[in-house]
Amino acid sequence: MSLVCRSLPVFIAAATLLPAATLRVCADPNSLPFSNQQGEGIENRLAQIVARDLGADLEFVWWPQRGSLIKNTLAANRCDVLMSLPSGMPGALTTTPWYRSTYVFVQRRESAPLITSLSDDRLSRMRIGIHVVGDDYAPPAVALGRRGLAAKLKGYSLFGSPDESNPPARLIEAVAKGDVDIAIAWGPLAGYFSRRSDLELTPVSPPAFLGVPFTYAISAGVREGDTALRDSLNAVFKKECASVRSLLAEYAFPLEASTEDTGCASAPQSSASLR
Repeated sequence: MSLVCRSLPVFIAAATLLPAATLRVCADPNSLPFSNQQGEGIENRLAQIVARDLGADLEFVWWPQRGSLIKNTLAANRCDVLMSLPSGMPGALTTTPWYRSTYVFVQRRESAPLITSLSDDRLSRMRIGIHVVGDDYAPPAVALGRRGLAAKLKGYSLFGSPDESNPPARLIEAVAKGDVDIAIAWGPLAGYFSRRSDLELTPVSPPAFLGVPFTYAISAGVREGDTALRDSLNAVFKKECASVRSLLAEYAFPLEASTEDTGCASAPQSSASLR
Protein backbone atom coordinates (compact mmCIF):
# COMPACT_ATOMS: atom_id res chain seq x y z
CA MET A 1 0.00 0.00 0.00
CA SER A 2 1.39 3.38 -0.97
CA LEU A 3 2.36 5.41 2.09
CA VAL A 4 0.83 8.67 0.98
CA CYS A 5 -1.33 11.24 2.67
CA ARG A 6 -5.07 10.88 2.30
CA SER A 7 -6.57 14.03 0.89
CA LEU A 8 -10.14 13.55 2.09
CA PRO A 9 -11.24 16.29 4.50
CA VAL A 10 -11.58 15.32 8.12
CA PHE A 11 -13.94 17.18 10.40
CA ILE A 12 -13.39 16.77 14.12
CA ALA A 13 -16.02 17.77 16.64
CA ALA A 14 -13.90 18.11 19.74
CA ALA A 15 -16.87 18.45 22.06
CA THR A 16 -18.25 15.05 21.09
CA LEU A 17 -14.98 13.18 20.61
CA LEU A 18 -13.12 14.20 23.73
CA PRO A 19 -14.29 13.24 27.22
CA ALA A 20 -12.66 16.34 28.73
CA ALA A 21 -11.31 19.73 27.70
CA THR A 22 -7.77 18.72 28.69
CA LEU A 23 -5.71 16.09 26.90
CA ARG A 24 -3.28 14.50 29.34
CA VAL A 25 -0.24 12.98 27.65
CA CYS A 26 2.25 10.88 29.59
CA ALA A 27 5.78 11.52 28.38
CA ASP A 28 9.32 10.83 29.54
CA PRO A 29 11.00 13.96 30.95
CA ASN A 30 14.44 13.04 29.50
CA SER A 31 14.12 10.88 26.42
CA LEU A 32 15.09 12.66 23.22
CA PRO A 33 14.30 12.36 20.38
CA PHE A 34 10.91 11.32 21.75
CA SER A 35 10.19 13.76 24.58
CA ASN A 36 11.65 15.95 27.27
CA GLN A 37 10.47 18.61 29.71
CA GLN A 38 11.71 21.35 27.40
CA GLY A 39 9.24 20.24 24.72
CA GLU A 40 11.95 19.41 22.19
CA GLY A 41 10.89 15.84 21.31
CA ILE A 42 8.81 14.61 18.41
CA GLU A 43 6.15 13.33 20.83
CA ASN A 44 5.92 16.78 22.45
CA ARG A 45 5.28 18.38 19.09
CA LEU A 46 2.90 15.72 17.84
CA ALA A 47 0.88 16.04 21.06
CA GLN A 48 0.64 19.79 20.46
CA ILE A 49 -0.80 19.15 16.99
CA VAL A 50 -3.31 16.64 18.36
CA ALA A 51 -4.48 18.89 21.19
CA ARG A 52 -4.84 21.86 18.85
CA ASP A 53 -6.93 19.93 16.35
CA LEU A 54 -9.12 18.50 19.10
CA GLY A 55 -9.64 21.90 20.66
CA ALA A 56 -8.23 20.65 23.95
CA ASP A 57 -5.74 22.05 26.44
CA LEU A 58 -2.56 19.99 26.57
CA GLU A 59 -1.11 18.73 29.84
CA PHE A 60 2.08 16.66 29.95
CA VAL A 61 2.33 14.16 32.78
CA TRP A 62 6.02 13.35 33.22
CA TRP A 63 6.70 9.68 33.75
CA PRO A 64 9.93 7.77 32.95
CA GLN A 65 9.01 5.27 30.25
CA ARG A 66 10.48 2.12 31.75
CA GLY A 67 8.93 -1.16 32.88
CA SER A 68 5.17 -1.50 33.56
CA LEU A 69 4.61 1.67 31.55
CA ILE A 70 0.96 1.10 30.62
CA LYS A 71 0.06 -0.14 34.11
CA ASN A 72 1.56 2.97 35.71
CA THR A 73 0.16 5.51 33.24
CA LEU A 74 -2.97 4.72 31.21
CA ALA A 75 -4.30 1.98 33.48
CA ALA A 76 -3.65 4.13 36.57
CA ASN A 77 -5.55 7.02 34.92
CA ARG A 78 -2.54 9.31 35.21
CA CYS A 79 -3.01 10.33 31.58
CA ASP A 80 -5.14 9.73 28.49
CA VAL A 81 -2.52 9.10 25.80
CA LEU A 82 0.93 7.64 25.25
CA MET A 83 2.21 8.99 21.95
CA SER A 84 4.46 6.02 21.09
CA LEU A 85 3.64 2.37 21.64
CA PRO A 86 4.21 -0.68 19.45
CA SER A 87 1.03 -1.22 17.47
CA GLY A 88 -1.26 -3.74 19.13
CA MET A 89 0.54 -3.46 22.46
CA PRO A 90 -1.35 -5.51 25.09
CA GLY A 91 -3.03 -3.45 27.78
CA ALA A 92 -3.77 -0.44 25.57
CA LEU A 93 -5.93 0.47 22.59
CA THR A 94 -3.60 1.64 19.82
CA THR A 95 -4.18 3.91 16.85
CA THR A 96 -3.25 3.43 13.24
CA PRO A 97 0.59 3.52 13.19
CA TRP A 98 2.11 6.91 12.52
CA TYR A 99 5.50 5.47 11.61
CA ARG A 100 7.30 2.19 11.16
CA SER A 101 11.03 1.82 11.76
CA THR A 102 13.70 -0.80 12.29
CA TYR A 103 16.94 -1.51 14.08
CA VAL A 104 19.92 -0.30 12.07
CA PHE A 105 23.67 -0.72 11.87
CA VAL A 106 25.54 2.52 12.58
CA GLN A 107 28.90 2.68 10.78
CA ARG A 108 31.56 5.18 9.87
CA ARG A 109 31.44 6.15 6.22
CA GLU A 110 34.94 4.82 5.50
CA SER A 111 33.76 1.33 6.53
CA ALA A 112 32.47 0.58 3.00
CA PRO A 113 31.27 -1.86 1.90
CA LEU A 114 28.72 -1.34 4.63
CA ILE A 115 27.47 -4.20 6.77
CA THR A 116 23.77 -4.97 6.36
CA SER A 117 23.42 -8.50 7.77
CA LEU A 118 23.78 -10.02 11.22
CA SER A 119 25.43 -12.96 9.44
CA ASP A 120 28.28 -10.88 7.98
CA ASP A 121 31.59 -12.60 8.87
CA ARG A 122 33.27 -9.24 9.47
CA LEU A 123 31.28 -8.82 12.68
CA SER A 124 33.44 -11.48 14.33
CA ARG A 125 36.41 -9.10 14.07
CA MET A 126 34.60 -6.01 15.34
CA ARG A 127 33.73 -4.33 18.63
CA ILE A 128 29.94 -4.07 18.46
CA GLY A 129 28.13 -1.44 20.50
CA ILE A 130 24.51 -2.04 21.45
CA HIS A 131 22.00 -0.51 23.85
CA VAL A 132 21.22 -2.21 27.14
CA VAL A 133 17.60 -1.91 28.27
CA GLY A 134 17.49 -2.61 31.98
CA ASP A 135 19.41 -5.87 32.31
CA ASP A 136 18.90 -6.95 28.69
CA TYR A 137 20.58 -6.16 25.41
CA ALA A 138 18.45 -4.81 22.57
CA PRO A 139 16.74 -7.57 20.51
CA PRO A 140 19.38 -8.04 17.71
CA ALA A 141 21.86 -9.21 20.35
CA VAL A 142 20.00 -12.54 20.43
CA ALA A 143 21.12 -13.31 16.88
CA LEU A 144 24.70 -12.24 17.58
CA GLY A 145 24.79 -14.38 20.72
CA ARG A 146 23.65 -17.41 18.72
CA ARG A 147 26.56 -16.76 16.36
CA GLY A 148 29.00 -16.86 19.28
CA LEU A 149 29.65 -13.12 19.24
CA ALA A 150 28.50 -12.25 22.77
CA ALA A 151 32.08 -11.41 23.77
CA LYS A 152 32.21 -8.83 20.98
CA LEU A 153 29.31 -6.82 22.42
CA LYS A 154 29.80 -3.63 24.41
CA GLY A 155 26.69 -2.41 26.17
CA TYR A 156 25.58 1.20 26.52
CA SER A 157 22.69 1.98 28.85
CA LEU A 158 19.61 3.28 27.07
CA PHE A 159 18.55 5.20 30.18
CA GLY A 160 21.74 6.37 31.89
CA SER A 161 21.59 8.23 35.19
CA PRO A 162 18.64 10.51 36.01
CA ASP A 163 20.75 13.66 35.57
CA GLU A 164 22.46 12.54 32.35
CA SER A 165 21.44 14.43 29.21
CA ASN A 166 20.56 12.33 26.15
CA PRO A 167 21.93 8.99 27.41
CA PRO A 168 21.09 7.08 24.18
CA ALA A 169 23.49 9.33 22.28
CA ARG A 170 26.53 7.73 23.94
CA LEU A 171 26.24 4.65 21.74
CA ILE A 172 26.18 6.69 18.53
CA GLU A 173 29.06 8.87 19.77
CA ALA A 174 31.07 5.71 20.48
CA VAL A 175 30.99 4.82 16.78
CA ALA A 176 31.97 8.34 15.71
CA LYS A 177 34.89 8.39 18.19
CA GLY A 178 36.08 4.87 17.32
CA ASP A 179 35.37 3.39 20.73
CA VAL A 180 33.46 0.66 18.87
CA ASP A 181 33.67 -0.37 15.23
CA ILE A 182 29.93 -0.58 14.64
CA ALA A 183 26.72 -0.18 16.60
CA ILE A 184 23.22 -1.60 16.40
CA ALA A 185 20.49 0.81 17.52
CA TRP A 186 16.76 1.46 17.21
CA GLY A 187 16.37 3.50 14.03
CA PRO A 188 14.85 6.71 15.49
CA LEU A 189 17.64 6.96 18.08
CA ALA A 190 20.33 6.30 15.48
CA GLY A 191 18.86 8.71 12.97
CA TYR A 192 18.39 11.58 15.41
CA PHE A 193 21.73 11.38 17.18
CA SER A 194 23.78 10.83 14.02
CA ARG A 195 22.25 13.72 12.05
CA ARG A 196 25.34 15.89 12.28
CA SER A 197 27.98 13.17 12.09
CA ASP A 198 29.76 11.35 9.29
CA LEU A 199 27.94 8.06 9.90
CA GLU A 200 25.92 5.71 7.73
CA LEU A 201 22.81 3.76 8.75
CA THR A 202 21.76 0.47 7.16
CA PRO A 203 18.72 -1.63 8.15
CA VAL A 204 19.49 -4.77 10.12
CA SER A 205 18.74 -7.95 8.24
CA PRO A 206 17.12 -10.37 8.54
CA PRO A 207 14.12 -8.38 9.88
CA ALA A 208 13.51 -10.98 12.61
CA PHE A 209 15.29 -13.82 14.40
CA LEU A 210 13.67 -16.76 16.21
CA GLY A 211 10.37 -14.92 16.14
CA VAL A 212 11.80 -11.70 17.62
CA PRO A 213 11.12 -8.80 15.20
CA PHE A 214 13.58 -5.97 14.58
CA THR A 215 11.02 -3.80 12.76
CA TYR A 216 8.07 -2.23 14.57
CA ALA A 217 5.04 -0.13 13.69
CA ILE A 218 4.55 2.65 16.24
CA SER A 219 1.15 4.04 17.25
CA ALA A 220 -0.33 6.26 19.91
CA GLY A 221 -2.11 4.40 22.70
CA VAL A 222 -5.14 5.11 24.90
CA ARG A 223 -6.88 3.17 27.66
CA GLU A 224 -8.59 -0.05 26.63
CA GLY A 225 -12.18 0.67 25.70
CA ASP A 226 -11.63 4.36 24.92
CA THR A 227 -12.59 4.00 21.28
CA ALA A 228 -13.81 7.61 21.04
CA LEU A 229 -10.39 9.05 21.82
CA ARG A 230 -8.63 6.41 19.68
CA ASP A 231 -10.85 7.35 16.72
CA SER A 232 -10.24 11.05 17.35
CA LEU A 233 -6.48 10.49 17.24
CA ASN A 234 -6.79 8.49 14.03
CA ALA A 235 -8.74 11.35 12.48
CA VAL A 236 -6.06 13.85 13.47
CA PHE A 237 -3.26 11.68 12.09
CA LYS A 238 -5.12 11.43 8.78
CA LYS A 239 -5.84 15.16 8.62
CA GLU A 240 -2.32 16.14 9.66
CA CYS A 241 -0.54 13.60 7.47
CA ALA A 242 1.78 16.18 5.90
CA SER A 243 2.73 17.57 9.31
CA VAL A 244 3.47 14.11 10.69
CA ARG A 245 5.67 13.27 7.72
CA SER A 246 7.49 16.59 8.10
CA LEU A 247 8.23 15.85 11.76
CA LEU A 248 9.56 12.39 10.95
CA ALA A 249 11.91 13.89 8.35
CA GLU A 250 13.03 16.69 10.68
CA TYR A 251 13.96 14.21 13.40
CA ALA A 252 15.67 11.96 10.81
CA PHE A 253 13.73 8.81 11.71
CA PRO A 254 14.64 6.04 9.24
CA LEU A 255 11.38 4.55 8.00
CA GLU A 256 10.41 1.12 6.77
CA ALA A 257 7.72 0.32 4.21
CA SER A 258 5.01 -2.26 4.86
CA THR A 259 2.03 -3.83 3.17
CA GLU A 260 0.08 -2.84 6.30
CA ASP A 261 -1.67 0.49 6.75
CA THR A 262 1.09 2.54 8.37
CA GLY A 263 -0.75 5.81 8.50
CA CYS A 264 1.32 8.83 7.54
CA ALA A 265 4.73 7.19 7.65
CA SER A 266 6.56 8.23 4.51
CA ALA A 267 8.20 5.79 2.13
CA PRO A 268 11.73 4.70 3.10
CA GLN A 269 14.86 5.53 1.19
CA SER A 270 15.34 3.20 -1.78
CA SER A 271 19.03 2.57 -1.11
CA ALA A 272 20.35 -0.02 1.31
CA SER A 273 21.92 2.88 3.16
CA LEU A 274 19.54 5.16 5.07
CA ARG A 275 21.80 8.20 4.85
